[in-house]
Amino acid sequence: MPRPLSHIRVLDLSRVLAGPWASQNLADLGAEVIKVERPGAGDDTRSWGPPWAKDSDGKDTSNSSYFLSCNRGKKSITLDISKPEGQRIVRELAAKCDVLIENYKVGTLARYGLSYEQLRDINPRLVYCSITGFGQSGPYAPRPGYDFVFQGMGGLMSITGERDDLPGGGPMKVGIAITDILTGMYASLAITAAIAHCERGGGGQYIDMALLDCMVAFNANQISGYLVSGNIPRRYGNAHPNVVPYQVFPCKGGHIILAIGNDSQFASLCKVAGRPELAADERFRLMTGRIINRDALIPLIAEIMQQRSMPEWIAVLEAANVPCGPINNMRQVFEDPQVQHRGMKVEIQTAAGVPCPVVASPMRFSGTPVEYTLPPPTLGQHTQDVLQGLLGMDRAAVAELAAKGIV
Repeated sequence: MPRPLSHIRVLDLSRVLAGPWASQNLADLGAEVIKVERPGAGDDTRSWGPPWAKDSDGKDTSNSSYFLSCNRGKKSITLDISKPEGQRIVRELAAKCDVLIENYKVGTLARYGLSYEQLRDINPRLVYCSITGFGQSGPYAPRPGYDFVFQGMGGLMSITGERDDLPGGGPMKVGIAITDILTGMYASLAITAAIAHCERGGGGQYIDMALLDCMVAFNANQISGYLVSGNIPRRYGNAHPNVVPYQVFPCKGGHIILAIGNDSQFASLCKVAGRPELAADERFRLMTGRIINRDALIPLIAEIMQQRSMPEWIAVLEAANVPCGPINNMRQVFEDPQVQHRGMKVEIQTAAGVPCPVVASPMRFSGTPVEYTLPPPTLGQHTQDVLQGLLGMDRAAVAELAAKGIV
């Protein structure tokens, strides 16, 4: 059964994370993705190691695990697009593609004759997605930008981290480049929507994705609360501003997460803990009261949770349908029976016959399941196949481009 985007070809001029994450999503959905990389160097993230991918002898390769995380399912060609010959090849490829993704600084590709307006004349159906830090317009548009900056600038770090009045208090970034991932996800959605529009006869269009925009939008209920009330949200550490108790608690030999989302769950917690009177207390009976009186309630819950170990608590709380969970490290994540059942670790065979471990896509389709056939490519692995097979160049022409350093 063809996958949802098996009829789509993507020209990926992006590198690092946001753009490659978007194109990997499209590849998971069946799209043919042609990744264009710099000759001799490739995507910046190829060198962001250790850790490194291994070869058949168990030795380190030149591909980092970071690169592996966002480049499965793609074909790699090398091309110097700063040269006229390279620009000509990009135009020829764009004429045969449905989507183009790029994350160059504003105006760079226009100087190369590769802007949306310039390629639209070649391919009116082209969906062209630009990903930049601040977008194509506005006073900050020319600036470069990185995930860490946007976590701070977009407001996320103002609500992430322990309270200022507690030990370790202060702003904290998220442990992954979440702005890049979010922008890649939004870009994937925007691209598939634009494809649907094009297939209904609407033609191609330009998509302007900004990391700052995506980070601001991601603040969701926190920013909505500010817009409604005028009150600036503050950091609560592992607690929740609108749900109580909803945080990490120490227990015997470890920690446990309690995520009590409604009043009946709170009553069940109190019953299991042997403290039913807390659920009857007018200060705590309803969520509104628990929010207002959190400073009185949380120490009581903390004292209760110290009475048992994390496994003991999880056993009794899950039996009572009280939402809770452990804090797993990455090894424990993949030892978890639910994660194993869902098949979240996948191994793809490389051309050398070496298993390449990747994290599975979380998208599950009943009729067109995600397939894992192409491992993250080696640099320029598919240059000859694409130039000869798709553009019809002969072997001598490709060899001449290689001699000039174009590919």
